[in-house]
Amino acid sequence: MANDTVRARVRNMVEIPGGEFTMGSADFFPEERPVRRMRVDPFWIDAHPVTNAEFRRFVKATGYRTVAERPLDPADYPDADPDGLVPGALVFQRTAGPVNLDNWRRWWAYVPGADWRHPRGPHSTLDGLDRHPVTQVGFADATAYATWAGKSLPTEAEWEFAARGGRDNATYSWGDDFAPKGRRMANTWMGEFPWQFQPGRGQSSQPGTTPVGTYPPNGYHLSDMTGNVWEWTTDLFAPPDHAPACCAPQHTATVAEPPEHFPHRVVKGGSYLCAPNYCLRYRPAARQGQTEDTATGHLGFRCVLRR
Repeated sequence: MANDTVRARVRNMVEIPGGEFTMGSADFFPEERPVRRMRVDPFWIDAHPVTNAEFRRFVKATGYRTVAERPLDPADYPDADPDGLVPGALVFQRTAGPVNLDNWRRWWAYVPGADWRHPRGPHSTLDGLDRHPVTQVGFADATAYATWAGKSLPTEAEWEFAARGGRDNATYSWGDDFAPKGRRMANTWMGEFPWQFQPGRGQSSQPGTTPVGTYPPNGYHLSDMTGNVWEWTTDLFAPPDHAPACCAPQHTATVAEPPEHFPHRVVKGGSYLCAPNYCLRYRPAARQGQTEDTATGHLGFRCVLRR
């Protein structure tokens, strides 16, 4: 690539040296095992998740329509009520009080008309949210953006290596103390999920995304590798037996269960909905599986550029 092309592509990216690291964790959830030594080659990664403003430029340049904006194919959802197969996405709905945490449908709703421009539903907007991570994007949407930008989505190993920020074996991106000296280090849920919420820096009285870079970067100067939004990776997810899927609602519309033919991809990083009493997945080793067709209000992405 010409030097000017390279400089344009790596703008707002951070060069990661590559090397060996300890991937996974034996201390939390079964899908994070086994712990193993991994090696990644040097690469560049976006300094923060792709923002609404950045995604808007992509859509303006290409006319791209996201998964949440397209009509649903009845062949993909043979058990669904055809009247329910309308474009839309999953929107978090805070509960009025404590609820049993065994079913994500108690706080997620499929909302027709929700998409990246209207993340909370058809009457919501992106006013004032240009610097927030784009959400309501499926795996194909993230891949299309990355291709347009001349980049790729990260592998799970690349993502986790970058998230660790040089702190091999640490529980969090910044160390082993969740809130060092009482300081909140990421946009995660504080309070009793999914009803009692204590706003953090950059938040209103309602849970949601915060502008990228609101919280301290990790050791590689990367923002929001923890919390804010989950992030897509290219790896397929094969859950171990009895592994819970606490934080990854599936794009089911009116279907009782997601169609099995949609592959699951690994998502990483946790989000503003991850809480101590519910998720605990705001750690580099944490991972979940997400069906490729799913778009939610707490799922985004960032890109890499390999040498």
